[in-house]
Amino acid sequence: MALLPLLFSSLLVVSLAEMSGKIGVNYGREGDNLPSPYESIQIMKSIKVGQIKLNDSNPEILTLLSGTKIHVAVTVPNDDIIRIGSNDSMAEQWVRNNILPHYPDTMIRFVLVGDRVVNSNMDVNGTMEQSLVPAMRGIKSALTAHGVKNVKVSTTLGMDVVQTRFPPSNSTFQSDISDSVMPKLLKFVNGTKSVVFVDVYPYFAWSANPTNISLDFALFEGNITHTDPGSGLVYTNLLDQLLDSVTFAIEKLGFRNIRLAISRTGWPTAGDIDQVGANIYNAATYNRNLIRKMTSKQPLGTPKSPSLIIPTFISSLYDENRKIGPETERHWGMLHTNGTPVYEIDLTGNRKISEYKPLPPAVNNVPYKGKLWCEVAPWVNEMSLPAALSNVCSIDNETCAALAPGKDCYEPVSVVWHASYAFSSYWAKFRSQGAICSFNGLARETTVDPSRGRCNFPSVTV
Repeated sequence: MALLPLLFSSLLVVSLAEMSGKIGVNYGREGDNLPSPYESIQIMKSIKVGQIKLNDSNPEILTLLSGTKIHVAVTVPNDDIIRIGSNDSMAEQWVRNNILPHYPDTMIRFVLVGDRVVNSNMDVNGTMEQSLVPAMRGIKSALTAHGVKNVKVSTTLGMDVVQTRFPPSNSTFQSDISDSVMPKLLKFVNGTKSVVFVDVYPYFAWSANPTNISLDFALFEGNITHTDPGSGLVYTNLLDQLLDSVTFAIEKLGFRNIRLAISRTGWPTAGDIDQVGANIYNAATYNRNLIRKMTSKQPLGTPKSPSLIIPTFISSLYDENRKIGPETERHWGMLHTNGTPVYEIDLTGNRKISEYKPLPPAVNNVPYKGKLWCEVAPWVNEMSLPAALSNVCSIDNETCAALAPGKDCYEPVSVVWHASYAFSSYWAKFRSQGAICSFNGLARETTVDPSRGRCNFPSVTV
């Protein structure tokens, strides 16, 4: 019996060995100004992308990838999980429609069932959550029935499933997740010799606590080390700490040989004023050092799991202007939408760091302190503002009270003026509850007080 873990590990190493030295990228398409799939694949080939991860199983893209040496991870959308998990014939149909027309000419290597279905806010008794593992089993059974043996089935987790992350040896999953879906999920992954995909963003861990976490530690820079008091393991970077926190949490559920893959990682090149450290210098530094680590001729793994290959997908290929959320959401791309690089990057890992041209200096590595307002972004089409203004002002009777006729902020009677006031008022009132200055891309933060005359715009202080 002692040979079983070694056998499992060796089989998995064989299946992952072909990925050694091949950095992947997330090919997201949430933009209205992106190159066509054909152009995008030509670009990816030119910059030597080794693997791509899709948020779906787009047939045009999979057809265009036929005959290339690019490995592919496709995704079963969350909306399909209940249907597939409830009936094996639906899983069979999905495989027949989405995999078989392209495999093996297109080198599909992973099917990811759902994206962050398991998360800290999940309803553990929800229909989708209960359908996840059955859907994974159904997809795997359908692949096997058709003789497709080298395509692994998994799902994507976020780091929020881990309750304690530091030190890694103390890590556990959120209690409700640990007691429900996670054991079933890990049993499936273990039994099928698959891997667990995790979104790992050192940027978010660092930016949430930039005073106590060194930026150099997050960027793989400097000579900073942290020793885990529980395990004695020594860490030289934040990514390894985060990865090992997941591994330790997995082991606490009784699974000691499950491997990890990184479904998304990266660093934003721009963000809102209150989003510290989102700049080109840090993004280039992080991704260059990440690539150097993951393409090492001798796999480095992590302190907990040394010398192991970790399939890694950088987020993302392009900036995507249709993503919702804080400004950073639209600035993870390594490439501009015209295909030119945001910064120099060598995905093969062969280029020495010293061979890159100087980067623009980072100017926001220290958190901003002061007042902020929210205003209509200057590039916005005014035709899109009335609906947003109406929606914000319908929240309560106070947010837009100053915009009523005769009140202090009624004039000038302009939809841009009224929307700016409404956005700033709403943001100031609800920021403590998670509200952001975005409004589906219509607004931006500003340090310049837009108030005029008797009209004082509400502000937030950071």
